[in-house]
Amino acid sequence: MRYVSTRGEAPVLNFEQAMLTGLARDGGLYLPEHVPALDDLTTFEGLSYEYAAFRVIRPFLGESFSDSELRGAIARAYEGFGHVARAPLTQLAPSHHLLELFHGPTLAFKDFAMQLIGQLFQIALERSGQRVTILGATSGDTGSAAIEAFRGLPNVDVFIMYPHGRVSEVQRRQMTTPDNDNVHALAVTGHFDDCQARLKDLFNDHDFRDEVGLAGVNSINWGRVLAQIVYYVTAAVSLGAPHRAVDFTVPTGNFGDIFAGSIARQMGVPIRRMIAATNRNDILHRALSTGEHQLGEVYPTISPSMDIQVSSNFERALYFAYGGDAAAIRQLMDELKSGGFTISQGALQALREQYGSGRASEEETSSMIATVRAETGQIVCPHTAVGIKVAREHLEPGVPMITLATAHPAKFPDAVEAAVGQRPPLPPHMAAIFDLPERVTRVENDGEAIKSLILDRRTA
Repeated sequence: MRYVSTRGEAPVLNFEQAMLTGLARDGGLYLPEHVPALDDLTTFEGLSYEYAAFRVIRPFLGESFSDSELRGAIARAYEGFGHVARAPLTQLAPSHHLLELFHGPTLAFKDFAMQLIGQLFQIALERSGQRVTILGATSGDTGSAAIEAFRGLPNVDVFIMYPHGRVSEVQRRQMTTPDNDNVHALAVTGHFDDCQARLKDLFNDHDFRDEVGLAGVNSINWGRVLAQIVYYVTAAVSLGAPHRAVDFTVPTGNFGDIFAGSIARQMGVPIRRMIAATNRNDILHRALSTGEHQLGEVYPTISPSMDIQVSSNFERALYFAYGGDAAAIRQLMDELKSGGFTISQGALQALREQYGSGRASEEETSSMIATVRAETGQIVCPHTAVGIKVAREHLEPGVPMITLATAHPAKFPDAVEAAVGQRPPLPPHMAAIFDLPERVTRVENDGEAIKSLILDRRTA
């Protein structure tokens, strides 16, 4: 299996190289040259999550990892999850289900990919003797998942940038309370798009990138997307695939999670519609509705992991929509630097065949948290509430709708308490997080300052 950049000017790599590289050297994102078809979906019925993961992931790895290495990595990745099904389904209403993705160690869907990436990184680095510096940007959940996956590893330094004052307290403390020497939380002045822009700047500084062995675990990393394909397969099979089609609604920020669903569809999972659910920062909804992808202001909301204007993985979706035309993608990304671009009519039609969209205001999000509590007794996080609100607008009789529950409500206690008058408790393994000292470095939104900090703090 070979991997190519969406911008067509970077080396073709194998899976291990693409995973360790993260962002392609031409600024693009890696994708497999072809998407393999799944074997008979009926044979997935009754499988453990781990075995299903092996079946889904194996064809993408080529010779990078052996079967035994992959099986061991998967087993270690998910052994600490708090539910035996790993990604259980619960029913909200007739034909409407929640896919609970918050049973991992940091209580968010990012654990599914990050825990596995951590294991595969460790295998590869032990084999090569290489040392890497992981640099990540987070709107809240990616950072804590990355720190949990890589903390304490002997050949990895981890630097995570998050927007100062724009993540929940629980999200912040998950990043700032680990006491491992190889972990560094950086509070950047600005918003998530600023953090993501600095990350891309540093990856595109090839001298610096090579000097520190820079590696990326944001959703720009194909390995992240790959691991997330699995729960689309298991959820669809649980509700009758391949004999029955399903719809998915995905709370969407950086477009990686919903893009994973589109890959599952290409592999043969009968997914009828993928619905992108956005909050007030609705650039993706506007782009899919009008064809105009125009940057706007980033507004802070009660669903902070979606407070994004530049959704990196949308580039992968555009690559497919433009038929793999890397030159067209390079032009669009150049136009984005000036504020936006117009999607061609043919590409827009291709996108609409894959994706629908909707949005939820702050008031609608809070109201939906209260509505779900009143109707079902369940408490959901603000991001999940955005998904449920949009999913309800797209329900059709006879077609199961699966909304992704992307985080545990206890990660956003203020928003939940404001909606339902109850503060959701953290699970026991995180109960002491408010008593632990924090380690964090404030840094300006300046690439050179961040570069200097990394050079000073990393282990040589």
